[in-house]
Amino acid sequence: MAGTPNFANRTLYHGDNLEFLQKMNTETVHLIATDPPFNKSRDFHATPGSDADGASFQDRWSWRDDIHDDWIVSIQKDKPEVWSVITTAKQVYDDGMGAFLAWQGVRLLEMWRVLRDDGTIFLHCDSTAGHYLKALLDAIFGPQNFRNEIIWQRTITRKGNLTRGLARDTDVILRYSKSDDYTWNPMAVTISYDLDDLDEKTKKKYALKDKDGRLYQLTAIVAPQQNPKSKLTYEVMGVTRTWRWSKERMEREIAAGRVVQTKPGNVPRYVRYLDEQKGKLLNNVWTDIPALNSQANERTGYPTQKPIALYQRIIAAASNPGDIVLDPFCGCATTPVAAERLGRQWIGIDQWDAAHKTVLEQLEKEGLAVPRKRDVKSGQQMLVFQDITYSVTAPKRTDEGETTALYLPTPTGQKAKRFPSPRTQHGKLLADVGAFCQGCGQDYSFDSRVLEVDHRQPKSDGGNDAYENLTLLCPPCNKEKRDRLTLTGLQDFNRKNGYLKTKNEGNIKHGRAGGQGSRRNRRR
Repeated sequence: MAGTPNFANRTLYHGDNLEFLQKMNTETVHLIATDPPFNKSRDFHATPGSDADGASFQDRWSWRDDIHDDWIVSIQKDKPEVWSVITTAKQVYDDGMGAFLAWQGVRLLEMWRVLRDDGTIFLHCDSTAGHYLKALLDAIFGPQNFRNEIIWQRTITRKGNLTRGLARDTDVILRYSKSDDYTWNPMAVTISYDLDDLDEKTKKKYALKDKDGRLYQLTAIVAPQQNPKSKLTYEVMGVTRTWRWSKERMEREIAAGRVVQTKPGNVPRYVRYLDEQKGKLLNNVWTDIPALNSQANERTGYPTQKPIALYQRIIAAASNPGDIVLDPFCGCATTPVAAERLGRQWIGIDQWDAAHKTVLEQLEKEGLAVPRKRDVKSGQQMLVFQDITYSVTAPKRTDEGETTALYLPTPTGQKAKRFPSPRTQHGKLLADVGAFCQGCGQDYSFDSRVLEVDHRQPKSDGGNDAYENLTLLCPPCNKEKRDRLTLTGLQDFNRKNGYLKTKNEGNIKHGRAGGQGSRRNRRR
């Protein structure tokens, strides 16, 4: 059963989207169409002097700076299949990919919750993390609810050295539904009627133009073989042939000006206009929507802006007029503008300071909104800026008894500080375990300041800053352990290499960190 929305149409929330997603009522959104970070391991900056000048973000991720301890605990406890995807990506790719998926995963779990049972999500990504995100979405939505992997060819590489491989000029859009009862509107690719935008094959095919500027071609209406006894053999414009059409239809097409003769004696032909053709069926490879160039009217200069036409197609395909469309990473307003064009309700979330200003400017540029009521001309049906709600406060949940997808703390924009800083626990650890390195058992009572506080189980592998997860290590052991080994893995390494002497085994006071499997014990 669908939930009751606790937010208004045309609302833009400013801040970390997780906080707002957590506070949205369950099963209230028909469609999520969003373009989140890609984990490109680089910094993005808006074009200097553009409308988005000053916009920038770091598309790189780390466990220490971006991941809350509570997220790790909750995912491990409540969504072990999601945690399995995260740890696999960390092992196969690197720690940054694992952190990115953890950061993305807690948000995708909330997106799944706010989607209605008949809802759909389109997640924009590229080859950097697309395959890992697909596994993550399989774990959250279920592999049976995977619908499409859409390939969007954003550019066409015409030049360059391809001796070492192929060009990377496509993005991926993953489409998942929440159930088999989803909205889908059959579509066909819209053919461009601008001669300058047509490919060479179409230009040659539709090379003629009528007095109104419409492109057309002349096609044959003669049957393949002439048969004098056929009822379709008759005279047309002084030419007797066996025709494809009945005489009645031929007379109608002639009266409508659709059958023409280029000169006397030539076989009449049919006028087929380009703008009357249905186009080819839409498949999962989209090549007809180019990326924005620097001169595009809708261009804001935002570093990762996508064309409105791309998201307009998505919204038209997977929602109906009046449905609620959500974009938790709405950036430069591509999804809100596309939704407004198509008569959908929309909700946007972004932490960019200029997002609200950009939404208003883009709606005004598209002729969908004006700054003041007095700017609305007589007879016009237009929005005014005050119709767009801007809020830094999350909505209040009204679906009592419902919870979020995970038990998560309210984001603060910084790493959660549930536990005291590990460095402050040095004295307490000395009192409990003594001045001994817990990796090699060496006695450092002559100067306990040498010992360093570290984690028994690395934070990149699900550990946290709880006192029970802290230990003391000498500098060589700490350097060897890094975030590759658990404490027990370090001890096994030291035994194997002769660094943990038998006489020092008794100095290891707290033994092995509990609950660690063989995967965590091996060196990575």
